[in-house]
Amino acid sequence: MAKLVWDKTGERIYETGVDHMVLYLYDKTSKTFKDAVAWNGITAFNESPSGAEPTALWADNIKYLNLMSAEEFGGTLEAYSYPDQFEECDGSKEIAPGVYIGQQSRRLFGLCYRTLIGSDTEGTEKGYKLHLVYNCQASPSERAHATVNDSPEAANPSWEISTTPAEVTTKGMKPTATVVIDSTKVDKDKLDTFLDILYGTDGSGGSEGTTGRLPLPDEVASHFATTP
Repeated sequence: MAKLVWDKTGERIYETGVDHMVLYLYDKTSKTFKDAVAWNGITAFNESPSGAEPTALWADNIKYLNLMSAEEFGGTLEAYSYPDQFEECDGSKEIAPGVYIGQQSRRLFGLCYRTLIGSDTEGTEKGYKLHLVYNCQASPSERAHATVNDSPEAANPSWEISTTPAEVTTKGMKPTATVVIDSTKVDKDKLDTFLDILYGTDGSGGSEGTTGRLPLPDEVASHFATTP
């Protein structure tokens, strides 16, 4: 045992930024999230979980216990632009080349993005966290269109994202809509092969490349599991 020490050199850790956003469209036939698309122009993804609120029960003139409500994962996504494939997720349908109608059914999708891990000695080169989000639905968003003036600003629309938890078969675990992978704590070789699954690969040596997809939580756990 040793006495606690605060703010040691190299242990002042922080998290910052958001990048490498990927969109995955849900395929009803295979029940998978596939056809990865790079999403450029991301400015923020603000996570806003809800639920997990206590309801007090009273008996015998005392507080008997707290019942906790189910927790839900949601957030707000902000971006200067979005890929064409997101149109269906945003309630638009192309009825002729370059012609879109709104107020249509919104397609289910998945997301993956990174946040950077920094420290006092390594800056933001220390590592990153991969955030996987499942069963997302985008709500209609407000979009402001202002005249160009002497202080122009690019439109930066936002979408409220709600989720439905995906199944987790690990004993004792509840369904979840989000998985986080810390690059500083997982096996590097396993992380490299996992990135190939998420982002896809280029063909080499006569073999065809692969298209990125979003593995479900059980597959993620199996991929990073420690081999006996």
